[in-house]
Amino acid sequence: MLVVGIAGGTGSGKTTVVNRILERLPEDKVAFVPQDAYYKDNSQLKLEDRQEMNFDHPDSVEFSLLIEHIIKLKEGKAIQRPIYSYLTCTRSDETIPIEPRQVTILEGILILTHEALRNLIDIKVFVDADADDRLSRVVNRDIQERGRSVNKVLERYDKTVKPMHLQFIEPSKRYADIIVPQGGNNLVAIDILTTIILDRLKKQ
Repeated sequence: MLVVGIAGGTGSGKTTVVNRILERLPEDKVAFVPQDAYYKDNSQLKLEDRQEMNFDHPDSVEFSLLIEHIIKLKEGKAIQRPIYSYLTCTRSDETIPIEPRQVTILEGILILTHEALRNLIDIKVFVDADADDRLSRVVNRDIQERGRSVNKVLERYDKTVKPMHLQFIEPSKRYADIIVPQGGNNLVAIDILTTIILDRLKKQ
C-alpha cells in the first residue's frame, strides 16, 4: 500500500489539493484519512474551555491511534475512523469504516511533525501558501463552517495558529519530498503528483 501524506499550514489549500488528486484517481483504489478526525476527545471539559483548545499543537492529536490505524491499513485490515466535531470539540461515539486500498491519502497540518508517523508515509507533500492567503481562508472557513465570529477567528490566529505554524508546521516542510506552492491552484504540481501516484500504482 502506498501512503501519501499531504501537510501544510491551516488554510494553505491542502483539502483542495486532496480533492483534485482524488478526482484523478480510481475511486476503488484510494482511502482518505484526515488528521482532523484524530484530535483528542475533550468531552470532560466545559464547552467554553473546549473552544479555547489549541488545535495547532502536536499534543492535540492522538498520534498513537492514527499510527495504529495507518499500520492496520498497510497490513490490509479495515479500521474504524473517529469522527471529530469542531462545533462541540468532542469525538463522536460513531465511527466511519475505512477499508484498505492501494493508496491511502493522509492529510493534516501536523502529520510531518511526528517522526513515527512520518516513517509510515511513502510520499510526503507540503502544500505551501502565503500567510495572507492562509489567513483569508481561515477567516472564511471558521465563520462559515465552525460558527466563529471574525474577532474570535483573528484572536485565535494571533494566539495559536500563527505561532504554532512558525514553531511546528513550517519547520516540518524540510521533510517533504514535494512542495506544492499556491495550494490547490497549482494544477501543474497536482498533475505531477497524480502522475507519480498512478505510476506507483502500476508497479504494485
